[in-house]
Amino acid sequence: MPLIFTKLRSVHVIPLQALMLVFCAVLLSWSPLARAETSAGAAQNPDGPAGLSQQYETLKDQLLHNQYGKPLYLNSAESSDSVKGDIYAILDAPFSQVHAALGSSANWCDILILHLNTKYCRITNDQNKPMLRVHIGKKLEQDLDDTYRVDFNYRTLASNDTYFSTAMQADKGPLDTSNYRIRIEAIPLPDGRSFLHLMYSYSYGMASKIALRAYLATIGRDKVGFTVTGKRANGEPEYVRGVRATVERNTMRYYLAISAYLDSLATPPDQRLEKRLVSWFNDTELYKPQLHEVDRSEYMSMKRNEIARQQTKLE
Repeated sequence: MPLIFTKLRSVHVIPLQALMLVFCAVLLSWSPLARAETSAGAAQNPDGPAGLSQQYETLKDQLLHNQYGKPLYLNSAESSDSVKGDIYAILDAPFSQVHAALGSSANWCDILILHLNTKYCRITNDQNKPMLRVHIGKKLEQDLDDTYRVDFNYRTLASNDTYFSTAMQADKGPLDTSNYRIRIEAIPLPDGRSFLHLMYSYSYGMASKIALRAYLATIGRDKVGFTVTGKRANGEPEYVRGVRATVERNTMRYYLAISAYLDSLATPPDQRLEKRLVSWFNDTELYKPQLHEVDRSEYMSMKRNEIARQQTKLE
């Protein structure tokens, strides 16, 4: 049986340490990441239109001058039982287009499937409310039986001509992780572009905390994020490591997925899929120390097959 955590019956035949390491490798590679909101207001609108506009004014300089080569700002945080990643970015697309593309559940499976660890995504209805059935797994092709299923309830929190906010949430995840959240909001900018905020969060219990430590002490030891924490003796930057690094890598991966999807809309419909795949892979390769995992041919072949499978309806 593959060394994966997908089914409870596997637990008694897989060494606990190995199970934890594989769980963490997948969870931290994919997770829609990080925080439990502390108030109803925060749960509904992370910043709100006024707050998002203020964030834009505050971050203007950092959006234009940074190490990413793109107008974005990335931040991360962790507490004793949760992790969180935020990205603020200027999109070269009018708000109407961003709103239409990202402001409903319709296109999110086409976005999420670009990520290496997303193996399947399909929109269903739970009591007439949209739900995203997402399967996560390794950075290689897998049978869906060897992946972990997470169901995200989708909600539109605000939607008008000058602001939208949406949320995807799953109360339970692998092991004892919980409270998964994906939040997105956007406003128009005066120059015809858009300002986007993307937030990920999840919480974890004692078992997954132990697993995280094991992962970060072994196979995740050398993985880095984007925040510069200092300089090495040779003058090269020293990047953040640990849980914050995993949040930052995936914040960037999802931002690049959104960007790739929006960029593909300018091409004919029958060319958009290939455009998205090529754009996502090329953009991740701009940040090889953080994001490189597989070569181009592996990624393209895997995703074509997974997207073909995604068109089928599963029980």
